[in-house]
Amino acid sequence: MIVIDASGKILGRLCSEVAKLLLDGEEVVVLNAEKAIITGSRAQIIEDYLKKRHAGNVRKRKGPFYPRMPDRILRRTVRGMLPYAKSRRGTEAYRRLKVYIGMPDEFKNHKMVNVPEAERKGTVKFMSLGELSRELGAKF
Repeated sequence: MIVIDASGKILGRLCSEVAKLLLDGEEVVVLNAEKAIITGSRAQIIEDYLKKRHAGNVRKRKGPFYPRMPDRILRRTVRGMLPYAKSRRGTEAYRRLKVYIGMPDEFKNHKMVNVPEAERKGTVKFMSLGELSRELGAKF
């Protein structure tokens, strides 16, 4: 089992590395999902995610349904990088992913794996996933 701390990591780069590990057959746990960051201007990020939330049917009975909670957004981002609907391999890989808000007690003494590809390197404009979730209306 691979345990990754998402604090200060760029969401897309982190999720692509997690997707690769999942497809290799690893079981992955991501902690502190609300501290992952999305780069770009705050207004543009909120606008993009609100479009995803409001996509679908006018009456909103049929999908696509896009999540509000930070752990669910991170999970959905990883799902977009897996062959989820196309193959059984992608579906089984997605089942091996666990994402948590904060740090549960059972993982406090685990050794964290560092993902250097997802580190923030001098990015000026960014927003945390927790802030975005609150803008979308999540209460956590």
